[in-house]
Amino acid sequence: MKIIIRLVVNAIFLLIAPLVFSGVIVSGWWAAIVTAFFLGLINAVIRPLLVLLTLPITIITLGLFTLVINGLLVLFVSSFVKGFYVGGLMSAIGLSLWLWIGSWLSNVLISDQSAPRSNY
Repeated sequence: MKIIIRLVVNAIFLLIAPLVFSGVIVSGWWAAIVTAFFLGLINAVIRPLLVLLTLPITIITLGLFTLVINGLLVLFVSSFVKGFYVGGLMSAIGLSLWLWIGSWLSNVLISDQSAPRSNY
């Protein structure tokens, strides 16, 4: 159930994104849900490998190259999801930051408050 809530929250943020960024087009709910699904899948599978492979440049740029990786992954998803378009790398980087806010919000909304917390 938590995964579905996160998917819906990210889809809502994707639907709001064209109002915030001029280079982003999302044609409807279905495109937003498919895009959120593929972004989540790619961020779980491909992103860690890319971060590991680009570790030297990420260290040199003090972690800012991770923004470029996130933007490139958003552009990659926009290349094969119909109804989702991102105009360029800067729009993709902005969108990845916007989606990070949405992911953070979904994590806050569905955090398990009843779980015992360790003091260690």
